[in-house]
Amino acid sequence: MTTIRLPTAAPPGTVLGAAPHLTESADAYRATGGYDTAADPEELLAHLAASGLRGRGGAGFPAAVKLRSVRGRGGSPVVVANGEEGEPGSAKDRWLLRARPHLVLDGLARAAAVTGAVRGFVYLSDPAAGESVRRALAEHPPPLPVEVVETDHTYVAGEESAVVRRIDGGPALPTAKPPRPFERGVGGAPTLVSNVETLARIALTATRPDLRRAIARGTLVTLSGGPAAPMLTEVPYGIRLRALAVRYGAPEAAGALMGGLFGGLVDADALDLPLEPGALTAAGTALGCGAIRFLAPGGCPVTTAADAAAHLAAESARQCGVCVSGTSAVGKALYGLAAGTAGQDTADSLLRWSQGLTGRGACGLLDAAAGIAGSLLRSFPGHVRSHLAAPCPVCATAAPADGRRRLTVAVPEVASPLTTAAPGTPVPALKGTP
Repeated sequence: MTTIRLPTAAPPGTVLGAAPHLTESADAYRATGGYDTAADPEELLAHLAASGLRGRGGAGFPAAVKLRSVRGRGGSPVVVANGEEGEPGSAKDRWLLRARPHLVLDGLARAAAVTGAVRGFVYLSDPAAGESVRRALAEHPPPLPVEVVETDHTYVAGEESAVVRRIDGGPALPTAKPPRPFERGVGGAPTLVSNVETLARIALTATRPDLRRAIARGTLVTLSGGPAAPMLTEVPYGIRLRALAVRYGAPEAAGALMGGLFGGLVDADALDLPLEPGALTAAGTALGCGAIRFLAPGGCPVTTAADAAAHLAAESARQCGVCVSGTSAVGKALYGLAAGTAGQDTADSLLRWSQGLTGRGACGLLDAAAGIAGSLLRSFPGHVRSHLAAPCPVCATAAPADGRRRLTVAVPEVASPLTTAAPGTPVPALKGTP
């Protein structure tokens, strides 16, 4: 069993809330202003536009624009809370659904009011999260029908067209685009597919519009990779990556794997970058889902890159020939680099794939594999050269392992408020299985 660390409390206007170790009840949520029906949808939309809130699922699309794109389509729109986080290094969405389901459901209802949606879905793959959401729906029935849809946990299952396909009764696999879900989604209706953290921040904005900018500029991050247990925390945009490494307990980190698997590798100098989507994009990386895996000093980034590529190759939906062949080629090349069996043309091949594979798949998986290859060449060229010259002693001592298991963090469990002891009694550690 692995323990994931959480803060004991957080100030108002934060997603973590006052008691991150507990599942929040409907009464506790209402006591903070939740489910306040007085909030006007037009006013909320204006607040969201003014705050600049962006989605927290990885793409970072402006929330107000996404709401308007569904709202203006007519018909009978659908809203979906997407809690199927496929990134192995992220635990935030599953924690949210386990610990603060009412916050997510409130955000879903408010998104429905803005878009005119007549149906809602909560889409997830974590059984404990599903139980938590169903209890919350029974505690406080929402103003529109909401159904929980469970799927198998895979890297591509949370891609928005895969979400729609699964809710419609098919496999959780991406489809060709256009049309996109906001044009033609669940049952052919205009559909908003929104990450659960985004919906949580929409609900917070509705209840605390005075804190709208702070709400929009806060983000959940999952930190891992060092000697300490993984950590889920909430931070403001602008904090330096190095400060996060210190907070996590890895002040000497040699770099990081950013954005789950989508942001690629960065070296130690890049840890001086601010956690700001624009600044990270300009530096060739990304915040993505907010998962950051720090590289241990003395470790080898080639092993991390090989693990990431192997995970992506194993998770391919196997629908696009270029994705199957591309992820496999990148994975084999990086494995050969780590194992000391790579040919002298490996670096050239990786560079070619990093430049030529992006944008050619039906989803972002192939882009992530290309990004891993390109970021290793860009951030750690010396390591690549040394691996081509001779076997790496660090890689040689690393026991062969499934990259999926090495990169996956635990999902936090939370205690029920009905089973906790009197105030002041320590809360049990949060445990989960990798």
